[in-house]
Amino acid sequence: MRKRLNTTYYLVIFALGIFMLVIIGYYVYDSSVQEKEGFIEADAPIPLEEIENRIENGVHVQTGLVDGEGLNLVIANCTACHSAQLVTQNKADKEGWKNMIVWMQQTQNLWDLGDQEEKILNYLAKYYAPEQAASATFRRPPLKDIEWYDLTEQ
Repeated sequence: MRKRLNTTYYLVIFALGIFMLVIIGYYVYDSSVQEKEGFIEADAPIPLEEIENRIENGVHVQTGLVDGEGLNLVIANCTACHSAQLVTQNKADKEGWKNMIVWMQQTQNLWDLGDQEEKILNYLAKYYAPEQAASATFRRPPLKDIEWYDLTEQ
């Protein structure tokens, strides 16, 4: 009888250990998947003073977003939760971008953008519109005012 209790005790401990490993593994896996997909949890925009503003060839270096009016608002509000690549790989008109914002607010806990929403929509519709995608072959605009030189073998 005593041996049977010991066996049951060890089986319960073993089962609890396996259960804990599964739970821990789920949370580690889930957070690593979110990081790989470019998602981060945020409940507020990035403060504007924390945004690095280095622009080269008309492109914000840190994010790859096109430089223009509203860029910092897009960085502050969009990249607080996901990578800028999610913006650059999507194309939509103003209404399409508005629908994406509403979807994110309804399903992804995006905060109310308030009076900044119109400026963000104008930026996205101007630089990431469907006609921009059709005419561009690269994510970034072509380099301009570059002094090219020939490489020679020595």
